[in-house]
Amino acid sequence: MKTIKSINIKVGLFGIGLETYWPQFEGLLERLEGYQKQVAEKIESFGAEVINVGLVDSPVKARENAQILKTENVDILFLYVSTYALSSTVLPVVQQLKCPIIILNIQPVAAIDYERFNKLGDRGKMTGEWLAHCQACSVPELANVFNRSGIEYEFVTGYLDEQTVWDEIQDWIDAARVASVMQNNRLGVLGHYYCGMLDVYSDLTKQSAAFGTHFEILEMCEVKKYRDAVSNKEVEEKIKEFQSTFEVVDNCEKSELVRAAKTSIALDKLVEKHNLGSMAYYYEGETANEYENIVTSVIAGNTLLTGRNIPVAGEYEVKNAQAMKIMDAFGVGGSFSEFYAMDFNDDIVILGHDGPAHFAIAEGNVQLVPLPVYHGKPGKGLSIQMTVKHGPVTLLSVVEGKDDVFLLVAEGKSESGPVLHIGNTNSRYRFSIGARAFMNEWSKQGPSHHCAIGVGYIANKIEKLGKLLNLRVVRIC
Repeated sequence: MKTIKSINIKVGLFGIGLETYWPQFEGLLERLEGYQKQVAEKIESFGAEVINVGLVDSPVKARENAQILKTENVDILFLYVSTYALSSTVLPVVQQLKCPIIILNIQPVAAIDYERFNKLGDRGKMTGEWLAHCQACSVPELANVFNRSGIEYEFVTGYLDEQTVWDEIQDWIDAARVASVMQNNRLGVLGHYYCGMLDVYSDLTKQSAAFGTHFEILEMCEVKKYRDAVSNKEVEEKIKEFQSTFEVVDNCEKSELVRAAKTSIALDKLVEKHNLGSMAYYYEGETANEYENIVTSVIAGNTLLTGRNIPVAGEYEVKNAQAMKIMDAFGVGGSFSEFYAMDFNDDIVILGHDGPAHFAIAEGNVQLVPLPVYHGKPGKGLSIQMTVKHGPVTLLSVVEGKDDVFLLVAEGKSESGPVLHIGNTNSRYRFSIGARAFMNEWSKQGPSHHCAIGVGYIANKIEKLGKLLNLRVVRIC
């Protein structure tokens, strides 16, 4: 899988202080600039490009540095409170920038050494020492002015050597990367909706407004054009790719492998032609028509695309293609899933799906198997059978509610145990609130019956993404 650090992000950083202090307290300015340098270097270690304009201590400098940050077109702004500063010094900067603002209320240490401090004897030196730890002083003032100015912001509060501080800052940077991915994503829609699946129907305009996604309407005839032009050599190479990526079970017929390979090659060309970052598809037509031949042989190819950071959702589920793209951009997978069954004896929920899977997050082998029938769909062909990696997982659904588009998230664990070997992806999941409460609370939010599953706990990152995109986030557990 592509790591999230491979996605470029530009971070603005400026510190704030009061120019009146510098002649009063020797060495204070240099000390605070040193702390800001530590902040900048740490953020750079997260793979971000940092535009550090230094410490702003007057309204004149504020306007100058605002122009620099504006010209650099930063994706997110970190405002480092180095000591007390007048809000009139800060407001001109943030007013100029149309990007998320995170206020860093970060002290040099967890607590002042009171005994050493009080032994300094010189009240002037003592005041200068206090001001080096006076980050919290400006925080209510900044919040007051931002609130009255209609400027959105968030806080990170703690001290320089505190791991949770850097974890939170990294989460913000990761969320900003994913927001950028979504705003620049091109999502292809191929075919049409599964008839009658009302929960799956999406408003593409709302999706574009919420995420910045561009939707590319695709035609089956274009896929057929590419498929008809496939050479025997290309087919041989694609089958080798199947064999190196999947465990191709012995009873997969050669004719089905060839059929799937041709379609996979055509899909690759479709994605390349339209520069797609994700896709949703479904198709039904007259029995045994040429397009049916294509759509009943897409699973292997779409699984390869999904594992190559181009997630593909079946049943024309645009909302879940969005959720899968978010999870993939965070570097945690994002496998297409729906609710399969509940095991009340073990208090777990089984989720899975037919169709494409995210093979990069599989537990053990990913099998390519023949299916004599696609349940609820026309035809037969090859399918993927796998289980999501055991351990922590996060579930995500992009929900179109009555009034808004929002993100629904839950954390749980993928556990070992019996699953259904029916040529689908399925796994056993345990949730802290129990299977019954989870099903009730998740369903009450009104998602579609699909969701995306990724490995690891990333609900905190998704909550930050929601703030950056101005989307509501509902967390179940």
